[in-house]
Amino acid sequence: MAGAIIENMSTKKLVIVGVILLLFQAFSFMVGGLIAPSPTTAIHYLATKCVDTVKHHQNTKWFMPWGPNQCDKIRTFDEAMAKKIEANNIVFAVHIPLPNKEMSPWFQFLLVILQFDIAFKVYNQIADGAMVTIDVGLAYRDDTLSEWTEMAHSIEQRKLNCSFNTAKTFENEGRYYECDLLPFMEVGSVAHKYYLLNIRLPVNEAKKINVGIGEIKDIRLVSIHQNGGFTKVWFAMKTFLTPSILIIMIWYWRRITLMTRPPVLLEKVIFALGISMTFINIPVEWFSVGFNWTWMLLFGDIRQGIFYSMLLSFWIIFCGEHLMDQTERNRFSVYWKQVGPIVFGSFCLFIFDMCERGVQLTNPFYSIWATDVGTELAMAFIIVAGICACLYFLFLCFMVFQVFRNISGKRSSLPAMSKARRLHYEGLIFRFKFLMLVTLTCAAMTVIFFIISQVNEGHWHWGDHTVQVNSAFFTGIYGMWNLYVFAIMFLYAPSHKRYGDEQSSGQCIIGDAGPNSGEDIQLTTTITHVDGPTEIYKMTGKESQE
Repeated sequence: MAGAIIENMSTKKLVIVGVILLLFQAFSFMVGGLIAPSPTTAIHYLATKCVDTVKHHQNTKWFMPWGPNQCDKIRTFDEAMAKKIEANNIVFAVHIPLPNKEMSPWFQFLLVILQFDIAFKVYNQIADGAMVTIDVGLAYRDDTLSEWTEMAHSIEQRKLNCSFNTAKTFENEGRYYECDLLPFMEVGSVAHKYYLLNIRLPVNEAKKINVGIGEIKDIRLVSIHQNGGFTKVWFAMKTFLTPSILIIMIWYWRRITLMTRPPVLLEKVIFALGISMTFINIPVEWFSVGFNWTWMLLFGDIRQGIFYSMLLSFWIIFCGEHLMDQTERNRFSVYWKQVGPIVFGSFCLFIFDMCERGVQLTNPFYSIWATDVGTELAMAFIIVAGICACLYFLFLCFMVFQVFRNISGKRSSLPAMSKARRLHYEGLIFRFKFLMLVTLTCAAMTVIFFIISQVNEGHWHWGDHTVQVNSAFFTGIYGMWNLYVFAIMFLYAPSHKRYGDEQSSGQCIIGDAGPNSGEDIQLTTTITHVDGPTEIYKMTGKESQE
């Protein structure tokens, strides 16, 4: 067997390839750090209090906070009481974006967070476990003259979690509670230029609706959307990387199929990793600029979940195939204990995502964080996911340590070889160890990226504890995945070169003095019908147990 490129390519060429990949890695970080703006933008809004003068509320009527057709407004609730305006006749109106601005499909998504300004009153305090009932409607239009079109309408409940840090006395009346931010709305595409939110807080004392929620003074909203500049850089990276990975993947599999032996498990898994990388690379997001595809966020999560599960499974199999006995090698079934939990965890991620973003396809105001049970489940899920990611990395480090120890055990046979052959195999071992260390680095960065992504996505739900993620981190990690997959497929592709003429079957290494010289060193396996992609792969195989 000719072996793989990683062991037959000259050191000079291998260094050149490594430097080129390193430069591309640096460039992927620089693209995010120097060219792309920050990934998201947060804009703060203060809801305008409009008065609905119609006795029987018409849901088809939309209240604009400003502009030529703006609503009748009041500044405070004291003014409403003076004018004998009931709470049920007050509509909180918010126009997204701010005046003289437009939304764009390049923004990709729209996330809205809600916060109440609630004043303390001795005789109108917030009850324990108080729930706010919100009657909310969302409308859109694409120019300033056309009528508003309803996009969604729902009656939602949100639990108030407020604290008052001073004494609850008459002297402190008018001070504000400190209330947590509340998840309010998420839309998976920004296909229209203007959006309008109309929020009502209906009061019904008989049914205990919006009773015991304190004296609400104002409603504040924070809208978060992806920056258009970052989106363009992200799409450009995907468009450039897709053909790169696709070409190397086709080239790699063509070389595999040209061999006389069937592909082994490791080669199949490398090919599957290339497919999953291509799947996440394909820039279908370009269509979201021209079409109102609200499911793009969910689809993106599914693609990333498939890639995560494939990448984590590949690392387990990649290490395991250099540890297994030859009787156990090349069988996917022996990895069920390691790959099974990865697949199960990915399935749980999918179910968790469907429980929120799946429902949001029909009701953008739904949130799993709206209830105590949902919040506890979501928090527990994020914490457990982070712990599992760390445990996976530690287990991978242990497997790499075992592989290194296995190689060290085989390395004791090298001094009996001729000098040229010993140097050759020491070079192969160094190359393989270096690749394993690169793999560990890639795994560590992936685990860090996964944990930070989970925390960053959920930080609005538990306060101000967040990690500011720079665009360079996103583009750098994404570039790292592509370069790693590219490198693995390139280095593990069968080589057309042969090292000397001594490799007839690749099963044993014979010294220059001939078969009877005592330099017959059994570095691989006693099973003669098993072959593999590299000499290191064969060398690390343990002898089968009799």
